[in-house]
Amino acid sequence: MGHIRIFNRFATRMIAAFVAVILFPAVFTSASFYLVSNGTVKSNVRASSVQIARQAADSLSFILNAGSDVSDLVYSDLKIQNVVGSSGDASQNLKAWRENERYLESFLNNIVYSSSFVNIVYVIKNREESWGSGTFSRIKLSRYDLDGAAWTREAKTRDGGLVWLGLQEDRFSGGGDSTELVLPIARALKDFDTMRTIGYVLVNLNGRKILDNISSMKLGATGGFFVVDGAGRIMVDADRGRIGATVDNAELLAKIKEDPAVEFEFASGGVPYYGVKQRLSNGWLIVGTVPIHEITDKLDALHHQILFSFGAFTLAGILIGLVIAGRVTRPVKQLTRQMKLVQLGDLSARTHVLSHDEFGLMSRQFNRMIADVERLMAQVSLEQRQKQDAELRAVAHRINPHFLFNTLGTLRWLVKYGQSERAYEGISALIRLLEANMGKEGNFVTVAEELGIIEKYLAILELRYSRKFRLNAKIEPGAASFVIPRMLVQPLVENAIFHGIVPKESDGEIAIEARRLGEAVELVVRDDGVGLPPAWAEIDPSLSEKIRDGWGGIGLRHVVESVDLYYGRGSGVTIGPAEGGGTVVRVVLYPKAAGQEGEAYA
Repeated sequence: MGHIRIFNRFATRMIAAFVAVILFPAVFTSASFYLVSNGTVKSNVRASSVQIARQAADSLSFILNAGSDVSDLVYSDLKIQNVVGSSGDASQNLKAWRENERYLESFLNNIVYSSSFVNIVYVIKNREESWGSGTFSRIKLSRYDLDGAAWTREAKTRDGGLVWLGLQEDRFSGGGDSTELVLPIARALKDFDTMRTIGYVLVNLNGRKILDNISSMKLGATGGFFVVDGAGRIMVDADRGRIGATVDNAELLAKIKEDPAVEFEFASGGVPYYGVKQRLSNGWLIVGTVPIHEITDKLDALHHQILFSFGAFTLAGILIGLVIAGRVTRPVKQLTRQMKLVQLGDLSARTHVLSHDEFGLMSRQFNRMIADVERLMAQVSLEQRQKQDAELRAVAHRINPHFLFNTLGTLRWLVKYGQSERAYEGISALIRLLEANMGKEGNFVTVAEELGIIEKYLAILELRYSRKFRLNAKIEPGAASFVIPRMLVQPLVENAIFHGIVPKESDGEIAIEARRLGEAVELVVRDDGVGLPPAWAEIDPSLSEKIRDGWGGIGLRHVVESVDLYYGRGSGVTIGPAEGGGTVVRVVLYPKAAGQEGEAYA
């Protein structure tokens, strides 16, 4: 409710109108600028990304083509075929063998020197007989399982076709464990006459130059490129731990393998990404990815700066508006504060606006009005107190004749039939009961005092019905001093005996309990009589509405009306069957809240 009152203030409305005049064109201009520039920047960035991807693909394809050209050169050289095919022939003399060795080594070294992208070239026949350029190590080759390698099996399957391998360290070069990073191109070497496989050609491209080439192509702040084959397996990546693994993002993998579009979008870890791809000369794909937010980060920063500027100017306008509005609305605020005090019940509140304008006139009229209201409230409170006293007396006057009529009727019959001893006992019990009632001042008694009167009342009822009525009272200490109207419980006891115990033609028991329920007190009257008649079983457990409609006897009506008159919300009377037979009546009494009528009585 506080924020509703704030927005209903005159000063707030005036400032809001002032701010709206400033903010509406500012926000509209900023939003239009952002939408147009955002679309333009995204379009330009995407076009630039595609161009970068093409340049990277062309540059990398050039390196790959250099490797495939060297492989073709070695593969198609007939003398190399003769050397490899005749190597190991026992009829070959030592001189011829040495000439072949020199030729192959010279040929391979010349190829490497002529290409800046080729690190080393190998012509491999078996683990004993193989040739290589540069730092070729036959010892490392001799330890290598040539026939069990996956690339040699694939080379045989392709029958002379190129086998492209992922980025890795050179297996056969150098004297120690430290070797160079290469991208191998393998193929089976064929004898063109018989088309049988006589060895393998392995061209190792410079892996470091390939990585440098890819790393130099940037997308945003954190985006970059990597190379995959047609199955989505990573062949070249700056993170060497990913080489040989399939792309782990299912959405990205589907875009690589199935989507023919050059540009695409996907999500990774809940972050949207932009992607671009280009095909390389060997059939692989170079793929670039970047978080989308990096494409528009600078634009967003500019947009935020614009909004910040608008916000700063708006704040300045609000401060100026507050100063102006404060001067205008200060008298109204003072008057409103005093009105709130009056609303809370403080009729001594007065305003002190000393101006001679409309606000001063309103202040003086308010002070006169509150003084008049204070006098009227005191008069109404007195009249209400007198009204409640009159209503309680009226209710008591209804119940007392009813009780006296029943008691005197019993005494009349005792006298008529000559039972003077019992009539004497009845008159004595009536005198004690009347003395107990007359000894209490006011219209209210405590729960303990009410039970004392009931004990005397039961003596009269036992005489009247010639039966014994046992009283079982359980009163909690906290409930004994609770104040209730006179004769609130007595009619319930009389009904329990008359409607419950007497019809079963035997003695009976009345149980009365009084206990605290927080700030309330619950009174329970239970009998072991015949129980409720069938017609009563259909009534609503709450009796208030039925009593107001004229249902029930005078005693029960007295109880319900007294509870409604003197106790607060949540109070009420309910009636229902008791466990094991009989009837139980519950009366719950909540004191009235501060400021409610009847507060002094509860």
